[in-house]
Amino acid sequence: MKTGLYFGSFNPIHIGHLIIASHVLNETDLDEVWFMVSPQNPFKPSATLLNEYDRLHLVRKAVEGDIRMKASDAEFSLPKPSYTATTLAFLSDKYPSREFAIIMGGDSFQNLPKWHNYTAITQHYPIYVYNRPGFELKPITSANVRVLDAPLLDISATHIRTLILEGKSIRYLVPPAIEGELTTNRFYRTQKK
Repeated sequence: MKTGLYFGSFNPIHIGHLIIASHVLNETDLDEVWFMVSPQNPFKPSATLLNEYDRLHLVRKAVEGDIRMKASDAEFSLPKPSYTATTLAFLSDKYPSREFAIIMGGDSFQNLPKWHNYTAITQHYPIYVYNRPGFELKPITSANVRVLDAPLLDISATHIRTLILEGKSIRYLVPPAIEGELTTNRFYRTQKK
């Protein structure tokens, strides 16, 4: 089984994330995509994050009914901040029959040499990179990379949080079930300091 790991804060998950995951599944040899909800990304301030269990719940709601996609809490039990190399070692040990690959945008790929133990990642795991406007993809020695021209929408979780804070509509930016959850639970209604 070939499993693509799509790491992120998903703060919140939005239609852009789902379109990319679906495109990768349709255009590659991957059998499934796991959304790896990161409790604490070392490159993002944790104060701006919704609780990881709430974010995991939203991802589960977003992929509900699509057997090709799964929300994963694997990083919740690992040391924080979440390092991809640590997570990959953990998953490879736990699921030895699976072949794991990483899914990332060109912006993240550009920063890969700054990641903790990035050489272990590039030497042992294929990377599916979707182009992001404004980010030139420079080759990384020893990396097994496949570049995809995924359909891109200019949607960001930051913009969605701002719209919610301003009381504006997020319809069509997130799946309807997620919009309902965000409204019902009043997520992102107050500015975190």
